[in-house]
Amino acid sequence: MNEFVTYQSEENYAIITIKNGKANAISHEVIDGLNACLDKAIQENKVVIITGQQGMFSAGFDLKVMTKSPESAKELVTKGSQLSLRMLSFAQPIIIACSGHAIAKGAFLLLSADYRIGTEGDFKIGLNEVQIGMTMHNAGIAIAKARLSEVYLNRSLNNAEIYNPKQAVTAGFLDVIVPENQLLPTAIKVAELFANLHKKAHAATKLKVRKPHLENLEKAIALDLSADISIKE
Repeated sequence: MNEFVTYQSEENYAIITIKNGKANAISHEVIDGLNACLDKAIQENKVVIITGQQGMFSAGFDLKVMTKSPESAKELVTKGSQLSLRMLSFAQPIIIACSGHAIAKGAFLLLSADYRIGTEGDFKIGLNEVQIGMTMHNAGIAIAKARLSEVYLNRSLNNAEIYNPKQAVTAGFLDVIVPENQLLPTAIKVAELFANLHKKAHAATKLKVRKPHLENLEKAIALDLSADISIKE
């Protein structure tokens, strides 16, 4: 919890909101805030809803940090990959209420959650790394492989294809789309349902189902530490 990430505790769930400027960029401060909120959700035994600002879930990593130096880019990307690893293995169910555009790391967060609700509208969802001169990092490939079909994996990673919300459901970035005014009410309804899951069974099953993907992601994060993952001109 900090000025960029807020935590609202309800009876059966907690709403975590990212608020970081127009792009809702994923910065060090945002990742730190998300981790602190996830810590609190574990302490309180709460289902998690993560959302952004109206019209913008997140446009991805903070470009000021990404273009500062190769070392700076690697540090932020590694931290982001570790956040995805944590989310994919998190003991509580994680729902994302995708409040608009979700690009690059914003879309990777969608691929790191248990249930993803999008909003109807002219929103862009996808992985634009290749478009902006960044060779896709190993961890990104591992996360995408766990959640996207082979066809959409290649279209999304190699071709930097961007989807509207309806296409994003087909591709695997979202599970369902609803009218904008139904986004949070739907997420809350799902959270109430997930609150009835047996928490230990949910956590243990998630780890079993995702075991090969989590192992691949851990290896990919280690590989990225010795790779150049900066944005090229």
